[in-house]
This record gives sequence, C-alpha cells and structure tokens, in this order.
Amino acid sequence: MRLKELIEKCELKVITTLSLDAEVTDGYIGDLLSDVMGNAPANSIWLTVQSHTNILAVASIVGVKAIVLCNDLHFEEVTKKKAEENNIVLMESKETSFDVATRLIKSGLKG
Repeated sequence: MRLKELIEKCELKVITTLSLDAEVTDGYIGDLLSDVMGNAPANSIWLTVQSHTNILAVASIVGVKAIVLCNDLHFEEVTKKKAEENNIVLMESKETSFDVATRLIKSGLKG
C-alpha cells in the first residue's frame, strides 16, 4: 500500500516534505532500538515514542520507509532535518501506538 493512502486513512500528521509514494508492506511497534533493528521488516512503517536522531540510523539500516511518533509527542528539529537528508518520512499522531496500529490494520496493512 502506498504511504499516502495510509496517511489519509489513518489521519497521520506528516512532518517531513518528502515524497509519499513509497510502498509500505508491513508495520512494526517498538521503542527499544536494538529490538527494532533485529525484528522490523524492510519497507515498513514504524510506530514509536522515540524522537531522537538515533531512530533514523535504525530506520536506514532496516529499510523502514516511515516513522510515526505516537502519544502526541513531537520530533526534535535535528531529527526532522536528518530525516529529510535520509529520505525517511516522519509523521505524528495524538493516538497511542496500539490505536495507530489498529487503524493501519483496518486500512489494509498487514502486520
């Protein structure tokens, strides 16, 4: 499913100004970076409460296409800039990771 479809269906707030045409095939919820590195699938959307720049290194290694910051948290400015440089879409949601994951599944994304 295209990232822009998920954004519309799940009412996610886009933070970066990158293309939203990436194909997303899976999702992952995790806040422990080593867990995400070892288990998140490539071409996925990652739900987390981590907002520091280290998440971008993990996303790049794994091949994550987008990161959703949940619980009405906000990304640090340096993270936004580095995400643009690394072509990783950042989004925010007021909802919990569980609620966002439920929306993603209802929208047709397999987890």
